[in-house]
Amino acid sequence: MKIGVRQLVAQAEEQIEALDPEQAYALLDDVDCQIVDLRDIRELSRDGKIPGAYHAPRGMLEFWIDPDSPYHKPLFASGKRFIFYCSKGWRSALSTQTAQQMGLTPVCHIRGGYEAWRAADLPVEAVTAKN
Repeated sequence: MKIGVRQLVAQAEEQIEALDPEQAYALLDDVDCQIVDLRDIRELSRDGKIPGAYHAPRGMLEFWIDPDSPYHKPLFASGKRFIFYCSKGWRSALSTQTAQQMGLTPVCHIRGGYEAWRAADLPVEAVTAKN
């Protein structure tokens, strides 16, 4: 293996903005910001999510961002500041780097992810599984 996941995440972290959970919490009610949960739907159902977070599964993110994609979501053309998170901050670091490369700005991620958010005892909301 030429490069491992830890190296990829470390390289991404050098190129992106990372917010501490408390910094992201301060932006929770900012209408110009959108927190985006990249975790799998099973993670949301099991663990809950940050209140008001928009769910964008990691596997669809690039397709949802690209306005030329048949899967494009208009939210990603809204001009808002996007704050990505996942469980530990690894997927969100890589996603933030990719989104930047695609031209989505401003975009950042929550350092330490949802685990850090919960460790900081910040609010969470339950997610009901869809059948």
